[in-house]
Amino acid sequence: MRIGIAGAGAVGSYFGSMLEQAGHPVTFLARGSHLTAMQKHGLVIDGDGAEAHSTKTFTDNIEDLAGSELILFCVKSNDTARMAEQLLPILQEDALVLTMQNGVDNEETLEAIFGRDRVLSAATYVQAFLEAPGKVRQRGRVKLLIGELNSSAENACARVIETFQTAGIDAVHSGQILKRKWDKLLWNVTFNPLAAASGARVGQILDDPPLRKTAEAISSEAIGVAVAAGIAVEPDPTISKIFSNAEYARSHQTSMLQDRLQGKRMEVESMCGFIVRKAEEHGLEVPTLQSIYSTLSFMNQQIESG
Repeated sequence: MRIGIAGAGAVGSYFGSMLEQAGHPVTFLARGSHLTAMQKHGLVIDGDGAEAHSTKTFTDNIEDLAGSELILFCVKSNDTARMAEQLLPILQEDALVLTMQNGVDNEETLEAIFGRDRVLSAATYVQAFLEAPGKVRQRGRVKLLIGELNSSAENACARVIETFQTAGIDAVHSGQILKRKWDKLLWNVTFNPLAAASGARVGQILDDPPLRKTAEAISSEAIGVAVAAGIAVEPDPTISKIFSNAEYARSHQTSMLQDRLQGKRMEVESMCGFIVRKAEEHGLEVPTLQSIYSTLSFMNQQIESG
């Protein structure tokens, strides 16, 4: 299967490399120092128990993705519409687009551009980060839950899942992928924005009483919004699961914190702005999340202004 990685950061680079090792032609679309390093020395994956080295196609020319049968859509949510609009005219009409992004609002943007039949969605569970340009470190479990947005894409989705499985990746089908993406969003909104604002890793949030209390408040507020939005969530068991799962990610430096430390725009809108707006729609107060959202939005403005 010819695969294009739209946004070869840590996550895209990791999965692209795994698929390439399994014999699939992979083209990595990247930029900046990460691209330069990969073009000079290849891509090194320091994985949990194994190391991989890719030396094939690294580019900043979107036209090089034209022949892809499958696009792993891994750009930050801030860039979803722009990247999709650039891909639309160059991709073949039956090419599939699999979003591996955070949040639950990217699917709506992608289906408006590509059509519901071509878009698949994945809840992506992986701890990966750029250790240095051209080198990705991955630790802990890796799991993908993949589902189609339209039942007409069920067979295509099964083929994509098999492709990941033959590359040694734990990938399974979900018939309720948007619900599973909400589950992941609730974990992310509990820890990701707070980590970005405080500079703390997940374990530090768990162990510091004031930070943990803030995380619990954010989690409770976000779950209330999910319930109001019609998502089948049980508050108490969900909070318990969020914090028990966090124990397995104690050393994790969240993606938003990574972006902040690297001077990049954070996924503030998709990660927490979306929930704040949903709360407003349903007449709910989310004071803790609103405070974090305001703080991070201001930080993003500072980053953008240089």
